[in-house]
Amino acid sequence: MADFGADLELEDFRKDAAAWLKANFPATLSGKGQLAMSERSGQSPELAQWRKAIGEKGWATPTWPVQYGGGGLSPAQARVLQQEMAKAGAFNPLLFGMGVTMIGPTILDYGTEAQKAQHIPPIVRGEVQWCVGYSEPNAGSDLASLQTKAVDAGDHWVINGQKTWTSGAQYSDWCGLLARTDPSAKKHDGISFMLVNMRQPGIETRPIALIAGASPFCETFFTDATAPKDALLGQLNVGWTVGKRLLQHERASQTGAIGGGRQAPLSQIAKKYVALDADGRIADLDLRTRLTRHEMDAKTHALTLARVMAESKEANGATNGASVLKNSATHVAQTRAELTLEIMGAQGLGWQGDDFSREEIETVRGWLSGKAMSIYGGSAEIQNNIISKRILGLPDNTQST
Repeated sequence: MADFGADLELEDFRKDAAAWLKANFPATLSGKGQLAMSERSGQSPELAQWRKAIGEKGWATPTWPVQYGGGGLSPAQARVLQQEMAKAGAFNPLLFGMGVTMIGPTILDYGTEAQKAQHIPPIVRGEVQWCVGYSEPNAGSDLASLQTKAVDAGDHWVINGQKTWTSGAQYSDWCGLLARTDPSAKKHDGISFMLVNMRQPGIETRPIALIAGASPFCETFFTDATAPKDALLGQLNVGWTVGKRLLQHERASQTGAIGGGRQAPLSQIAKKYVALDADGRIADLDLRTRLTRHEMDAKTHALTLARVMAESKEANGATNGASVLKNSATHVAQTRAELTLEIMGAQGLGWQGDDFSREEIETVRGWLSGKAMSIYGGSAEIQNNIISKRILGLPDNTQST
């Protein structure tokens, strides 16, 4: 039987959310989430205003507990908020970095009350940046082979080693680090998860220049860096379990389950660049067909995401099913980027200069950087292995006997 009282409450919340967004979200930022998220320096006054407003409201982390500054919303209310943000062209400005998407949820899962009280409120307000220290030069997909060590020095840990592909390390205040604390244990054992302050002399970051022109990744070197004994997240030598949980949160963040904002339909963008027929349709039948297929794929992904979110006990969908959605989100995003460049023609070749709009330049660079989507957060092949073993229950033929 339908709960009409609950439905009415949701509609009341929808009106409140729409009114709050109208009063607090700068109209000049509407639909510009990708551009705004790329502004690491020289942040516009409007973006700073929006970060402050949504952080203080707690709606950048809508389902997190109120006691730590979160929104305290139910999953149903969070979905309504996301819908209203999409209508307004609004976006979550705190998704750059790992605090809201990965570290924060993992601290809520495994942290002590003291750790939650220390770390969650600044994450909610967007006052700190976090990175994740996982991959190493010889430990990528085989992450459990990591060699960064944390040695017990009595009242603190001493950390030595190297991480690579550390997203946003050069901007970060804190790092969620996987380090080996028991070298004699099996490789999946003897690993601990630590919350490490990046602002210390023993840590050096070296940005890695990428083909898209930006340097979002770093090599990160730990040379006698330190962390207090209470920096452990979860139990000593059980960090692999904590680390896997964080990866579930990461994959959930890459499915479109978190955030806001919306993209203009490709058919709408195409009409600015390509010929139309007498009925106002895209004249190129092949292009029109491929755009239609893409929009069907995008709609299928969105509906599947909505179903998974509705069925999931986790407010952000952080389950093994996120692997399915991560792969489908990657396919939709990469196909959209390819089609957008094709539509723009010569204007889709711009790198810099006055002959190209900012949106055209960002499209080219986004297309290049988007190639990494099928690698980061666990490659498409790793996601397929998770799907086959943990969802479909197929036998694991990758293990030696």
